[in-house]
Amino acid sequence: MSEELLINVTPPETRVALVENGVVQELIIERASKRGIVGNIYKGRVSRILPGMQAAFIEVGLERTAFLHSSDIGSSSTSGNGDKTAPLITEQLREGGEVLVQVLKDPIGSKGARLTTNIAIPSRYLVFLPHLSSTGISQRIEDDDERTRLRGILASFCEDDEVKGNFIARTAAEGMEAESLQCDMRFLSRLWQSILERSGAADGVELIHADLPLALRALRDLVGDDLEKIRIDSRETYERAISFTQKLIPEIKFKLEYYPGERPLFDLFGVEDEIQKALDSKVQLKSGGHLVIDQTEAMTTVDVNTGSFVGHRTLEETIFKTNLEAAQTICRQLRLRNLGGMIIIDFIDMQDPEHRRQVLRALEKYLAKDHAKSQICEVSSLGLVEMTRKRTRESLGHVLCEPCPCCAGRGTLKTAETTCYEVFREIMREAREFDAESLLVLASQEVIDRLLDEESTNLASLEQFIGKPIKLQVEALYTQEHYDVVLV
Repeated sequence: MSEELLINVTPPETRVALVENGVVQELIIERASKRGIVGNIYKGRVSRILPGMQAAFIEVGLERTAFLHSSDIGSSSTSGNGDKTAPLITEQLREGGEVLVQVLKDPIGSKGARLTTNIAIPSRYLVFLPHLSSTGISQRIEDDDERTRLRGILASFCEDDEVKGNFIARTAAEGMEAESLQCDMRFLSRLWQSILERSGAADGVELIHADLPLALRALRDLVGDDLEKIRIDSRETYERAISFTQKLIPEIKFKLEYYPGERPLFDLFGVEDEIQKALDSKVQLKSGGHLVIDQTEAMTTVDVNTGSFVGHRTLEETIFKTNLEAAQTICRQLRLRNLGGMIIIDFIDMQDPEHRRQVLRALEKYLAKDHAKSQICEVSSLGLVEMTRKRTRESLGHVLCEPCPCCAGRGTLKTAETTCYEVFREIMREAREFDAESLLVLASQEVIDRLLDEESTNLASLEQFIGKPIKLQVEALYTQEHYDVVLV
């Protein structure tokens, strides 16, 4: 599998696309006016404690106060039955007190940022956790000998240098020499000391440490062994990337490439088209079937349909092949659209239990490539697959779009007929309540046209009933749902 990382940079916006075998799999957009804050470390002030929720609101200098749950404070203890428990929030914080926190999730919708006091500082190969009591190894490193080797290197460094805290080896650390890992550990230790010094010198609420900008963060987090090229269309960002990789990731420096072409980088690789498709609710499958993806505040639903695919053998075989293809496409769309939280997938009903197991295994296989953590439940009695995907930033749709001002995000408008009948009821109310010589109806072109055509008989009867003339006027700025009845 070949991968390429495309980095498109303009003054107001940076966009990163991960392309696998010519297909866009992941897209991250960061705007200068709304830069992501995940990973930032703040010195905050406790503004309010909620004992009933075992949580607190922390003022860190953002537009909305951030949220800190008691389970994200310090290290949780373990009860006799193996469950993790956290002390009461009132025992850990006090209102007006200062606390060093890190952002876990960006503000999403009406919710403030999610915080933790368990600071984690990542580098290329490692993550430093000052409050961790033992070393850790990425679950994606499966070789037992390699895990033992890495654990020995990390433990030896912490013991020799008397480091307070510990390290977790990331997937990229697999097979790396001890010298490279120790270089990372020394860098992270020095960075943590500088954070402590800045925090001690800070007077009140303040940003102590900001994570890397998106272009450099992508080099740190998205570059794997399969990556062949990293194309950057900004000379300034390219030079910063060269400097960054020389210092911290020298083995990927040769993969960097400056793209000076006249044709936009994202146009060349078809990323712009994929962005437009990712904003549609309907996704076509190659076989002729399709998905319908609906994102709501509570959850995301995915419906699988055979569409025009009729298969070649039996109905069960047709359904099975459609569901297998859908499983791969769903995983790609979740990454591309960055859909998180609760996700319900309605696969086409399969009678064969083995087919259901194979579709579920395919879903797990394709999700294994995803950087975001996910959890899948078995197929329910209703034929639904329930899953969750970790959400740390806004989805692509929320970044690029806003609710429709006409329908307020519902996706539907009242018909012109419905609005006409609402106008009739409003005319009746006002005619009974007020004494006016005539009434003027202001509405959209579609509503006025219907009042003059299909509803003309009803309008004439209403005029006769109230004994007052009714005048009509088109308002070009009104939507089909909006109207006004004015006393004249």
